[in-house]
Amino acid sequence: MKAIAIVPGTAGSRIVDRPEPSVTQADEVKVQVIRVGICGTDREEVSGGRAQAPDGQKELVIGHEMFGQVVDAGSSVTRVKKGDYAVFTVRRGCGQCLSCRVGRSDMCQTGKYRERGIRGLDGYQTEYVVDKEEYIVRVPPELADIGVLLEPLSIVEKAIDEAIRLQIVRSPEAATTPDWIHGRCCLVAGLGPVGLLAAMVLSLRGAEVYGLDVVDATTARPKWLAGIGGHYVDGRQVPAGKVGSEVGSMDVILDASGIASLEFNLLDALALNGVYVLTGIPGGDRPLQIAGAELIRQLVLDNQLMLGSVNAARGHFQMAADDLAQAHLRWGSHIAGLITQHHASSDFANSVTHHQPDTIKEVIEWAPAAQHAAS
Repeated sequence: MKAIAIVPGTAGSRIVDRPEPSVTQADEVKVQVIRVGICGTDREEVSGGRAQAPDGQKELVIGHEMFGQVVDAGSSVTRVKKGDYAVFTVRRGCGQCLSCRVGRSDMCQTGKYRERGIRGLDGYQTEYVVDKEEYIVRVPPELADIGVLLEPLSIVEKAIDEAIRLQIVRSPEAATTPDWIHGRCCLVAGLGPVGLLAAMVLSLRGAEVYGLDVVDATTARPKWLAGIGGHYVDGRQVPAGKVGSEVGSMDVILDASGIASLEFNLLDALALNGVYVLTGIPGGDRPLQIAGAELIRQLVLDNQLMLGSVNAARGHFQMAADDLAQAHLRWGSHIAGLITQHHASSDFANSVTHHQPDTIKEVIEWAPAAQHAAS
């Protein structure tokens, strides 16, 4: 079968031939890959950035945002059956710490986890994959066109869930108010796929959502945000340090930009007792000067919380499936507008290195549409 592989630490990718996997254990599931999303991590890997091949191998099959259809399952599998649409999760635990042993490898305590398509395990940019039932999540057939969004959406689900849970623990108001986030002003910085999916989840929770970026309001991302009732803030007109004074203070800020200077400057917009969630990972190693004493004073005196969140557990993938279904019911075909480009596997190298500015989510198509049309 065909797959897309890289040599970690070197630039470029290529199509390779790999043996087609088969189910050999009672708890395994074989999935035909329909499509796989392309994200910033893939671009970093292809450019020679962070990636790790499986032990004993030079190449790594990349891709971690997958969607496919079950074609075979072991005798003990009950979560899915042949013909079901499904996704596999990404991270595999160390098997040593408590977090990993209870299915929360996203909170691994040893750092010895592996991740499909990123660190130590081949990924999903290929025709077929086999993995254990514990890592699979069924996707309803009505979400076949957008099921590839589950992995980036799972990152959002974890980040927002953690923010709300922490507020409930530390804030009497949140602890005693059902749907605390309903009506709250929330800001999402960076309107790529993760940022827009965060805006979608916050809108589903009833928040008043603002999205910050530096593109024209008539382009694809701000228009998609407006389609779910969000408000666009052009960072070229309203600098990060003035968002609080010109737009208003925010009870929740979720950063998906990965721009360190922006992440710190937006703290000025965080409300009293607010929570700030970081999901964007800055690139490079350039030093950044910040007003450290002022920053610490604000966090302490304004009783604010700042946290980082990465990866997701299987439960967050299930939350993503549930919210994607709710979004599909509420906004219909508008959700599919997040996927702006479909490419053949042979076009991967070009698509990953020539990212058009008005794109949102790009995907690689592996199976012909006739093979996975929803019934």
